[in-house]
Amino acid sequence: MSTDPWGRVDDDGTVYVRTAEGERAVGSWQAGEPEEALAYYRRKYAELATQVELLEQRVRGTDLPPAQAEAGIVKLRDAVAEAKAVGDLAALMGRLTALTDLVGQRREEVKAARDHARAEAKGVKERIVAEAERIAEDTTHWKSGGERLRQLVEEWKAAERIDRATEATLWKRLSSARTAFAKRRKAYFAGLDEQREGVRAAKERIVAEAEALADSTDWSNTASVYRELMRQWKSAGRASREAEDELWTRFKSAQDQFFQARSAVYAERDASLAANAEIKEQLLIEAEKIVPVTDARAARATLRGILERWEAAGPVPRDMRDRLEGGLRRVDEAVRRGEEAEWKRSNPEARARAQDTVNQLRRSIEQLEGRLAKATAAGRDKDVKEAEEALAARRSWLEEAERTLAEFS
Repeated sequence: MSTDPWGRVDDDGTVYVRTAEGERAVGSWQAGEPEEALAYYRRKYAELATQVELLEQRVRGTDLPPAQAEAGIVKLRDAVAEAKAVGDLAALMGRLTALTDLVGQRREEVKAARDHARAEAKGVKERIVAEAERIAEDTTHWKSGGERLRQLVEEWKAAERIDRATEATLWKRLSSARTAFAKRRKAYFAGLDEQREGVRAAKERIVAEAEALADSTDWSNTASVYRELMRQWKSAGRASREAEDELWTRFKSAQDQFFQARSAVYAERDASLAANAEIKEQLLIEAEKIVPVTDARAARATLRGILERWEAAGPVPRDMRDRLEGGLRRVDEAVRRGEEAEWKRSNPEARARAQDTVNQLRRSIEQLEGRLAKATAAGRDKDVKEAEEALAARRSWLEEAERTLAEFS
C-alpha cells in the first residue's frame, strides 16, 4: 500500500483521497507502481487547482459578470466534489467559497449601480416631461418646438427604463403635452390669414435692416446681427406667397453681399498668414519625428519646446488650421500613450505577478515533460496521451502569460 498526506493506494489497487468526511475512492490502478498511481491523481488535482486559480484571476482581475462567475464557481464546485484526484480538496472548496463571497459582493455593487442608473433615468424622464409641458404651454416657435418635442421623445427612448407604474404615468404626461402642443399649433395656423399682414410688416423691417447692413465692415458684430435677423425671419411666420418671395429675395441679396465681402477680406487675410503656416508645417515635421516614442520623458521635453515655438508662430489660414492642429494633437496623443506605457512597464507589483505566473507554468511544464518521457519510455500510451494533453494546455497558458510579461519589458 502506498500513501501520501492526501491519499493512498490500497493493496488491491484502489486509490483513495482523504477528505474531512473520510476517505473516498477516486479510481483503481492495476498497472504500474502505486506511486505512479498517486502521481497521476496528484496531476489531476494540480489541473483542478489551476482551473480554480484561473477563475480567481478572472474574477479579481477582470469585469467578469457575476452570473458568469457564479456559473464557473458552481461548475468547479461540482468538479471538486466529484474529483477523481488526490490533494487538498477542502482547500480548493475554501477558495471557491471565498470567491463566492467576492462575487456576491460584486453582484450587490452591480445591483446598486443599476438602482442608481434607474434613479438617474427617472430624473431624466421627469426633466423630459417637464420640458415638454413647458413647450406645450408656452412656445410659439412651432417648428423648433415640434422638433424639440421629437428630440425629447428620442431622448426618452434612449433613457434607461424605470418601474412600470412611474414609466406609464410620465409617458401619459409626455403624450398629453405633445397633444396639447399639436392643438395649439393647429389653432395658430387656422388663424394665420389674419396675421399675414402683420408678418409682412415685420419682414419689411427685417429686410430694411438687412439692406442697411449690406455694406458694413464690422464683420463679427454684423454677422451676429444677420444671424439674429435670420432667427427673427424664421420666427415671424409667413406672409402671402408673393410678398414672401419678394422680401426673401431682397433679404438674401443683402446678406449675400455682406458675406461675400467678408469672405474676400478673410481670403486676403489668410494669404498674409501663409508664412506662419509654413513655419508650423516645419514644426509639425519636426514633431512627427518624435513618433514612435522610445523615451517618453525626452519626447515630452522635445514636444514642449516645439509647442512653445508653435504658439509663437501665430495664427494660420483657416483652411489649414484643422490639419496642422490635428497633426500636432496626434503627436501629443502618441507621447501621452508612451508615457502611460512607460508607467505600466515600471509597475513592479504587476510585473512581479506576471513573472510569478510564468515561473509557475514553466515549472509545471518541466515536470510534465519529465513524466511524459517516463511514460514514453515505459510504453504507457494512456499516460503519454494524458501528459501530452496537459502539456499542450500548459504551453498555451505559458504563451499568454509570456505575452503579458513582455508588455512590461
